[in-house]
Amino acid sequence: MMHRVEKTFAGRKLVIETGRMAKQAAGSALVQFGDTMVLAAVTVSDNQSPLDFFPLLVEYREKTYAAGKIPGGYIKREGRPSDAEILSARIVDRSIRPLFPEGFKNEVQVFIYVISADQENAPDVLALLAASAALNVSKIPFSTPVAATRVGRVQDKWILNPTFQQLAYSDMEIIVAGSADSINMVEGGALEVSEEDMLECFTIAQKGIRELIAIQEELVKELGSDRPAKMEWSKAEVDDTLSAKVKSLANGKIKDALNQKDKHGRIAAVEKVKKEIAEQLLTDFPDNGKDVKSILGDVEYSQLRSQVLDTGLRVDGRKPTEVRPITIDTGLIPRAHGSALFTRGQTQALVTATLGTSNDVQHYDSVNEPKESSKSFMLHYNFPPFSTGEVRPMRGTSRREIGHGNLAERALQGVLPPFEEFPYTIRIVSDVLESNGSSSMASVCGGSLSMFDAGVPIRSAVAGVAMGLIKEGKKYAILTDILGTEDHLGDMDFKVAGTRDGITSIQMDIKIEGLDLNIMKEALAQAKEGRLHILGEMDKALSAPRSDLSAFAPRIVTMSINPEKIGDLIGPKGKTIRGIQDETGAQITVDDAGLVTIAAVGGEAMERARQMVQSLTAEPVVGETYEGMVKTTTPFGAFVEIMPGTEGLVHISEMRHERTEKTEDVAKKGDRVRVKLIDRDERGRLRLSMKALLPRPEGMPEPEPAVAGEGASDGGERPRRDADRGGRPPRRGGGGRSRRE
Repeated sequence: MMHRVEKTFAGRKLVIETGRMAKQAAGSALVQFGDTMVLAAVTVSDNQSPLDFFPLLVEYREKTYAAGKIPGGYIKREGRPSDAEILSARIVDRSIRPLFPEGFKNEVQVFIYVISADQENAPDVLALLAASAALNVSKIPFSTPVAATRVGRVQDKWILNPTFQQLAYSDMEIIVAGSADSINMVEGGALEVSEEDMLECFTIAQKGIRELIAIQEELVKELGSDRPAKMEWSKAEVDDTLSAKVKSLANGKIKDALNQKDKHGRIAAVEKVKKEIAEQLLTDFPDNGKDVKSILGDVEYSQLRSQVLDTGLRVDGRKPTEVRPITIDTGLIPRAHGSALFTRGQTQALVTATLGTSNDVQHYDSVNEPKESSKSFMLHYNFPPFSTGEVRPMRGTSRREIGHGNLAERALQGVLPPFEEFPYTIRIVSDVLESNGSSSMASVCGGSLSMFDAGVPIRSAVAGVAMGLIKEGKKYAILTDILGTEDHLGDMDFKVAGTRDGITSIQMDIKIEGLDLNIMKEALAQAKEGRLHILGEMDKALSAPRSDLSAFAPRIVTMSINPEKIGDLIGPKGKTIRGIQDETGAQITVDDAGLVTIAAVGGEAMERARQMVQSLTAEPVVGETYEGMVKTTTPFGAFVEIMPGTEGLVHISEMRHERTEKTEDVAKKGDRVRVKLIDRDERGRLRLSMKALLPRPEGMPEPEPAVAGEGASDGGERPRRDADRGGRPPRRGGGGRSRRE
């Protein structure tokens, strides 16, 4: 039986329904906001997984039919998920994962389809709403409704779930997810906003979240007896005798092993203790190896947390607010356009910047945009197994790599120069060489430095820091620049990146049910202190963009031409523009508005190409001198081509100061002559003069002004101008006769 709730949210109709689609799934829900529709279906296995983690899988797919499109390529069907789809799936996963009951290990799958896209309302926040509703109306033991809102700000006005058109004018785009009482996921970017503004954004978001949760609760209430009972399950219990024995043997030893300065020394010491205790208990508990391993993990978890809360010291000896030592090298890769090696403790990122032309932009298609779009800034993050000393197969770019790359890309995007001022495609690549916490924030720091090294005029340097949290009851500690161990055993991973003036990117994931705004306020303030410290260290290495680009980077210049001259530049079947590119080695592109972009490695090649383009497309200027070829002679003068395809008339009276009886006495067809452009009439026809460049003979009087209706009154031409040109009609163009090849 179908159940449906319809409300108004953020000024638009919002509908949640269940019971009409995907009825064989454990639970399903359809959400409609405007004309954007998202379907979520959830399933669960009947048996617990043997894995030592909760096996949750979230799949998010945008159907191209949702926007009335057919997929491109030869196959004509949706293929692997795009980066945008993976990022949307991660938003849902990170928001619902901490809300499943502790110890629940039955495999859960969440499938989300975008089945209608109005290209106005974003489907990703609706996906979480649909997933939460589907879980809450299912038998799966998930009973905490969760929702997300996107927050924008246009002209100091806060907007919940802004449209794509509104986002284009917003100085922030933050997705906030949570329950009615707390926040458990944050993701987004901004244009250097303050910590106070970010907290206000969270407050605005939480009001919207409460509205969405109330709508879900109304739907669940409406189901009544149609709502299935929650499935029965039990958490794996450990023998109390075994638990006490393991803890008595492990407590002191695990604590000593954890307090090693070096990551691999710490791991080795902990594993050695675990192995020794497991072997010691093998005789008395031969069938409980898995339980011993689980209890030892719990001891490690509690030992690290209690040490921080009780002593204020972390396992590597740092205080909660202390940042690890930083070393920086720039310009270390000779042929890269910009490079930086950023090392913070045992986290190291080799980051490079490559400058390309408009031909290098990334093109992509989306159901949320009416036509193909492109991006001229990319950051690609790579996390090879050797960075953590592991051996594992490489299976392509992981979801984690895509997520971390997007976070770092957002952090740097807000300080880039406008494309019109710096017309380069920029690609940043971060290769993580060592990892012990916060490699994405190392990528932000390295990306900023690599662009400085490349000479990219970014507005200011950007740094990032990862914050952690350990919370037991009302007691908690916020940690700056967390280690991998602190991330694994802690309660929060809160990444904040920005400049001295404000935040440009933010991401938060937690393992507990949620955080109140007071803890988030304290974490933001502590993150700012850490960020300013890191920016100070970066300034010591490179404090501003280099004054010139790398010798191996392309030089790019743009120039505007009359759109009517585009054909002259391109030539028949592209022959002219290809000829310039072949001769100079430059890349040349021109758009429909007449904006020409010339790129070449080396300033000499670029300048040569620019001059060639200019000679083909330049507009004649009255008062300038030109050298051209005589194309035709007539009894009343000569037509001279002063630019490719552009001719003007030298009237016979303008050939020399003395009287000229016959045009051919001064200029013959094929001669090269110097002329001055002395006039352009209202129809664009050019009047040229040779005598204006010659000295007046001594004693010759000044000529009398021409009388209207006489020979010189119409540019020196006879009244039957077209007849004199053999009956040819006048041509369009910026000046004179324009010949299109």
